[in-house]
Amino acid sequence: QVQLVEAGGGSVQAGGSLRLSCVASGRIFSRYAMGWFRQAPGKEREFVTTITWSGGSTLYADSVKGRFTISKDNTKNTVYLQMNTLRPEDTAVYYCALATRYDNNWRAKEAYDYWGQGALVTVSS
Repeated sequence: QVQLVEAGGGSVQAGGSLRLSCVASGRIFSRYAMGWFRQAPGKEREFVTTITWSGGSTLYADSVKGRFTISKDNTKNTVYLQMNTLRPEDTAVYYCALATRYDNNWRAKEAYDYWGQGALVTVSS
């Protein structure tokens, strides 16, 4: 089994920063990309960003472009999400996800095979 464990959530005022991390462990036979999604209360889970594991190519949602940065440490099997200039609308549970194969739509939840338990980020105005 594959486990994804997020850390780093918390509460911050608007304009502040937080850094999330996600460690992957277990029987990972293939890893093509890792990404972050978020789900606000009463809303659908939405794509935030993703990074390919070998090449490091990245993709961002328009709502976070220029404020959030995804990065990875292959040696630690860890992906990070640096969130700057946070806004109240960024409040959500943030989920780490792992894709084991190529997909032509990295913004879709269906592209990912494993999910973490989520980390709550609360941004107050």
